[in-house]
Amino acid sequence: MNKPLRRASVFSLLLVLALLAWTTYVQLARGESLREDPRNARVAISEYAGPLGDIIAGGKPVTGSAATTGDLKYKRTYTDGKLWAPITGYASQSYGSTQVEALERQVLDGSDSRLKNPLEAVTRERSKPGDVLTTVNPAVQKAAYEGLGNKTGAAVAIDPTSGAVLGMASTPSYDPATFAGSSTADQKAWTALQKDDKQPMLNRALRQTYPPGSTFKVLVAAAALENGLYSSVDEPTKSPDPYRLPGTVTDMRNENRSAPCENANIRTALQYSCNTVFAKMAVDLGQSKVAAEAKKLGFDDAKLDIPVRAAKSTYPSGMNDSQTALTGMGQFDVTTTPLQMAMVSSAIANDGKLMTAHEIDRTTDGSASALDRTSAKTYSQAMSKHTASELQSAMRTVVDQGTGTNAKIPGVTVGGKTGTAQHGENNSANPYAWFISYADAGGGHKVAVAVVVEDSDAARADISGGGLAGPIAKSMMKAALVGE
Repeated sequence: MNKPLRRASVFSLLLVLALLAWTTYVQLARGESLREDPRNARVAISEYAGPLGDIIAGGKPVTGSAATTGDLKYKRTYTDGKLWAPITGYASQSYGSTQVEALERQVLDGSDSRLKNPLEAVTRERSKPGDVLTTVNPAVQKAAYEGLGNKTGAAVAIDPTSGAVLGMASTPSYDPATFAGSSTADQKAWTALQKDDKQPMLNRALRQTYPPGSTFKVLVAAAALENGLYSSVDEPTKSPDPYRLPGTVTDMRNENRSAPCENANIRTALQYSCNTVFAKMAVDLGQSKVAAEAKKLGFDDAKLDIPVRAAKSTYPSGMNDSQTALTGMGQFDVTTTPLQMAMVSSAIANDGKLMTAHEIDRTTDGSASALDRTSAKTYSQAMSKHTASELQSAMRTVVDQGTGTNAKIPGVTVGGKTGTAQHGENNSANPYAWFISYADAGGGHKVAVAVVVEDSDAARADISGGGLAGPIAKSMMKAALVGE
């Protein structure tokens, strides 16, 4: 063989070896990612080749599948899509999937290896899809959604003893069925939702943070009791009225100028929502002690999954004393999700033990056989039983005699805290109306709720946590405990 021919042969061999190496690399190292890449049309064709499994609440499916005439043989359908969207998320042939639809995709589309029988494992045929059973109580979900109505806001209900999410509504909402397919109509529906200034696809219960306003006072009270600043909710505090913010010439006053806030005990201060008491209490404790209590209740947790990830609620750091004072009334840079405030109320209702919130009870193979089951898990011992008992009592006073009377339920023990949180530059925008609460019907039947109304048709002077959010919380608690 002459020299040029030999060189050409060697070069050709190297090209073949390089091609073999690249093919092997693609198949072994990148094969899985390429198969799962949403731009790979085969993924969608395979995913929608048959009916999907269902997401179930209260024993009934809230999703379904419908046959189509295109390359994608089936598309997702929804029953009362706007009601259930904050729970299910969406599954779209064109735009992918979110929330439970995404996190449990392999169970729902039958590709989960645990669904395969021995023959399917050999032939790689897709298995019969599985189902996802949620913890959500349909009556509670309906009460939350209908209570919010045309308001912008969110509501969450939790079983304090297990952490199970009983309801989670966000308004305005959207119907995932309107863009589940790939038609021109689906594309128009998607585009309209993306352009909607009211952000109906934002899950405000999990992904939107707000200043908590006066609902944060129960957390400050917990920190004060836990750290021995006060021994009970009936011990007088050392609280001037008005209160001069440290390092400033600004006097803080209370909304109700005639309220008995000077040196008020924690019970009275919660009943009348005394800003001065809790502002000074936060300064007396110091930001590190308030922050420590907030962290035990879930604040500053960037990986709070239920299993859908919630936005991080934050308690600020690096503050001066006047800024710390403002956090005592849930202002300055304190931000929280409705889920987080439901967790605060849940810990108080459960004698100080905070359970990990979860919205999936179990996944199944489409029959009675469970693939995964969520067990009740302790998130933290957020406060002592004594502290929780004291706060339960004080929150009952808020409902019985204070700003939370709209949440009373005959025959049920109810405790709560209202909040009206300022927002906008120089408090220029309408305030947010908050209500957090717990209800105990006896026999271990409890529920904890948080409601925030971000925007409504109420006049600014009529916006209050007790007036706007309290009745919504009441309807959710009644649905959870007495079936109304």
